[in-house]
Amino acid sequence: MKAALVIMAAGLGSRYGGNKQVDGVGPDGEILMEYSIYDAIRAGFTKVVFIIKPDMVDLMHRICGDYVARRTAADGSPVEVCYAVQDFTSVPDFYTIPPQRQKPFGTVHAVLCARSYVKEPFCVINADDYYGVDAYRAMYAELQRLPEQGSATMVGYLLKNTVSANGTVSRGVCQVENGHLTGVKETLKIRLDPDGTIVDEVEGTLSPDTVVSMNFWGFMPSFFDELEAYFHDFLRYEAGDNCKAECLLPNLVGQRIAEKKLSVSVLHSADRWFGMTYHEDRQAVARELQRLHDAGVYPKTLHQ
Repeated sequence: MKAALVIMAAGLGSRYGGNKQVDGVGPDGEILMEYSIYDAIRAGFTKVVFIIKPDMVDLMHRICGDYVARRTAADGSPVEVCYAVQDFTSVPDFYTIPPQRQKPFGTVHAVLCARSYVKEPFCVINADDYYGVDAYRAMYAELQRLPEQGSATMVGYLLKNTVSANGTVSRGVCQVENGHLTGVKETLKIRLDPDGTIVDEVEGTLSPDTVVSMNFWGFMPSFFDELEAYFHDFLRYEAGDNCKAECLLPNLVGQRIAEKKLSVSVLHSADRWFGMTYHEDRQAVARELQRLHDAGVYPKTLHQ
């Protein structure tokens, strides 16, 4: 089955203190998204779509895209590589962009920018997260089972495995019943205290075993209609002249679940998530990647 990996790589990485999406943190200078691509291709994915800023096109070709285009998918076909630019040209004419606005409109806007490149079931990920080999296998298998209309899936992770000792993080806090998502709330400031307690600065203490979304979603191509409708409503009724307002995937998914318009299965990966929210996270990520190479999960280099 054809399936696309859609990588959200247009983020500015402001908290990280640099462009973390293209920071070579692997033992041979691999960037984190190369591990996602490697794992997705061996799981069965046949297409990679990079969502990037306009000034990243040449860079993405050079550091990753051209190499990926020479890869062969599991079904024997060449891996298809596409570049979707997230900028203001995709914003509908009825909305006037505030002059002070510099950043795009968040993850719903990002995925919507890939619409013209994606006609098959697809998985959405962050460029700066490591999700694990098993997660892609589970996602690919679930995408083959999903009905075309009204269904989606996600890989859930335990909150305790996704926090950073170096500052607050944003997570989609999930409610799960009988293997399905019943609600998700984008929680913007979660911190790990020195005593190991995990705290949402608005709601208070959170259980370390809380299931959270790390923006590892699986959708059918019909979901682009939902993305467009939600984004347009966001621009009409919420964004206004707020130059920092964001339209976020977890909020869209949560609303459609509440409206009984979407059923989302929750997959669990045997692997541990890790990522780089802050520059101080880099050393721990580099050590973990080296351990995975040493254990044979990955070859000596991903650049062969």
